[in-house]
Amino acid sequence: MPKPAEAHRLHYLDEPKPGTLTIAYQPVGDASVENPPRFSWLPALDDDARYVLRVSRDPGFTAAQMLTFENLTWNFFTPDTAFESGTYHWSFALWDDTAKRVTSEWSSTREFTLSSDLPQTPLPRADVRHRNMDLRHPRLWLSPDGVAAFRKELNSDPDHCGWQTFFGNSVEPWLSRELIPEPSPYPDNVRVAKLWRQMYIDCQEVIYAIRHLAIGGVILEDADMIAKAKEWLLSVARWDTKGATERSYNDEAAFRVVTALAWGYDWLHDHLDDAEREYVRGILLARTREVADHVLWRARIHVFPYDSHAVRSLSAALTAACIAMAGEEKEAENWLDYTVEFLFTLYSPWGDKDGGWAEGPHYWMTGIAYLTEAANLIRNFLKVDLYQRPFFQKTGDFPLYTKAPGTRRACFGDDSTLGDPPGLKVGYNVRQFAGVTGNPYYQWYYERLKADAAGTAMEFYNYGWWDLNFDDLVYRHDYPAIDAKAPTDLPPVKWFKEIGWVAIQKYMDDPDRHIQLVFKSSSFGSLSHSHGDQNAFLLYAFGEDLAVQSGYYVAFNSTMHRRWRRQTISKNAILIDGRGQYAEGDKAIAKKAGGRIMAVREEPTHVFISGDATAAYQAANPVVLKVERDIYFAHSDFIVMVDRVECAQPQPLQWLFHATRPMDVGSGSFRLTGERAGLYGQFVFSTAGPAEIKLMEGFEGVDPADIEGLATQYHIEATLPSATKHTLVTLLVPYSLREPRRVFHFVDDQGFSADLYFTDVDDNQLRIVIPKNF
Repeated sequence: MPKPAEAHRLHYLDEPKPGTLTIAYQPVGDASVENPPRFSWLPALDDDARYVLRVSRDPGFTAAQMLTFENLTWNFFTPDTAFESGTYHWSFALWDDTAKRVTSEWSSTREFTLSSDLPQTPLPRADVRHRNMDLRHPRLWLSPDGVAAFRKELNSDPDHCGWQTFFGNSVEPWLSRELIPEPSPYPDNVRVAKLWRQMYIDCQEVIYAIRHLAIGGVILEDADMIAKAKEWLLSVARWDTKGATERSYNDEAAFRVVTALAWGYDWLHDHLDDAEREYVRGILLARTREVADHVLWRARIHVFPYDSHAVRSLSAALTAACIAMAGEEKEAENWLDYTVEFLFTLYSPWGDKDGGWAEGPHYWMTGIAYLTEAANLIRNFLKVDLYQRPFFQKTGDFPLYTKAPGTRRACFGDDSTLGDPPGLKVGYNVRQFAGVTGNPYYQWYYERLKADAAGTAMEFYNYGWWDLNFDDLVYRHDYPAIDAKAPTDLPPVKWFKEIGWVAIQKYMDDPDRHIQLVFKSSSFGSLSHSHGDQNAFLLYAFGEDLAVQSGYYVAFNSTMHRRWRRQTISKNAILIDGRGQYAEGDKAIAKKAGGRIMAVREEPTHVFISGDATAAYQAANPVVLKVERDIYFAHSDFIVMVDRVECAQPQPLQWLFHATRPMDVGSGSFRLTGERAGLYGQFVFSTAGPAEIKLMEGFEGVDPADIEGLATQYHIEATLPSATKHTLVTLLVPYSLREPRRVFHFVDDQGFSADLYFTDVDDNQLRIVIPKNF
């Protein structure tokens, strides 16, 4: 127990106010989704400060009712025991572990309440975790006992866990490949996208060569293979630690080199002589220290968690490296403790309790791919299971609902697979959660994506990041087979509340009838890999992307990325006087320029969604007072959209709809005709007067070199006259080209009704009734 506060002089404890980009003081209120709750606070100015945390049912913190956690290294903490349900109070102070006493005033007291039904996810303290470590090598994936058991299984089943596929495709080729030379710096040290990607590939292939040769050689007890693995390992260890693969020069390259060295050092540990072992470990330690120093002391993700690469480096580099060096380098053990405790407490800054990921499903794919690799290594080495946390139990829902099979341009955020089927690794990630949770829909998703994306394994966004043969080997060894079930009885609507995404799925298992609508109005704004797309929507129907994410993912920070993809002009959204939402480089403004989902309701005849993007537009245009969009998605598959805009001064409004094909334009309507599906759009009501509709082509402001050889795209721009208040009602009717006759009826309990007669795909016969007071 801490000594009484009166027993010594106390220092002032500063409690800075949380900012837009910082962590918050948690827990408060009834927001906890797991037990014990996760504690976090803004840290002291002294980076060496230690903390003590007290928790009590009594706001006066009487000793008999108080839990005390001493000598905490960081400003975040997960207790090692679950709490009883009820209301608690907590505060923290600075701690001197030598004197075993509190050295500052106690912080403000905060209150939280735990319900009785929360999942229990305590984290053992570091000393307990360390006692679980088996310090023999190897320890990444398999222990020595695991190697012996795997070898025994191979003797009776040569294709145990898919070994033949792994060995034939991911081990043998490296026996005859020339060593990859160290990547060179960019000409004049100016990044060139093509060379940047080649550096990715080179460093990723180094992982494949070292890891797979080492695993193959050790399991098969093949001296020649082990010698070849050592040759690769020692070659990469000699690369200049201050050269082109330094973290500050190319962090993606640095992460890959650290990973390659970690797997090589671990699996070849007992086959290196003392000098080789010391040399490789020294290089690995230096490279790992560079990554760790950036994470802890420059990015400071325990204060500013919205750094995509720094947070990912915990999984992509630090976990494997620190496990490989544990018991041999104290620094590495400290970094491993930080990593585990961050992942158990603050992860993921992009996620929510519903499993959502604010950066979108592509960066979910990347972040979660490395996270699951790290979680598996941690589980095997430390006997700590991250997967029990609520986020990981549900996060497979995010791609399932927002990047369904068949879609190519129907989801938000940066996405290097844009225009292609969902990346294979999305499916492999979701299968991992099938193995963790037993969810049969996740297994179905994996099997369907794998079939749809057949032949894409060597695309940059797959091979440049993962060897799926190795992934399959590890999964089949570590997790049970799950029977797939088609998602015929899934709830059709999924609202990821904390990230502001809503998805509607119908007939996902039937490509000819499948409809996906995704709507976004996110409090994360255009931060990181998100865009200026609050109150935007995307639509896939009857086998074809209709309202799409336009543009191409040429490279991060290309003109296509900065001037088109990130900007509202590329979205199915609105512009106000030609201006969209803030989507520039200031992170604080980008996060403040967000939106919010005001309501999601499932009514007898339709789904109602309402979003408010006022703050996103105000950041770029201060005369904006209100920007709201309501969506009525009828069960008979048509959409009524209502935009309401108010400004301090009269402003024209531009309504945008993007497609990969040219569209036919009428006086108040437009039509998109694809290969399998089409869409009819009509502007049926506007308080400012009729819309002037234009078909626009191309990508304004983009360097022609960025789009050389790429197909052009199109969008509708419907301009409404200037007004201080706008109400625009738009009808969108997607249809299958295989269904020549459709009749729709829609009634809303708020007073809106419509009867739609759409008798032929080439005929605009339509009747719609709008009440005067709508």
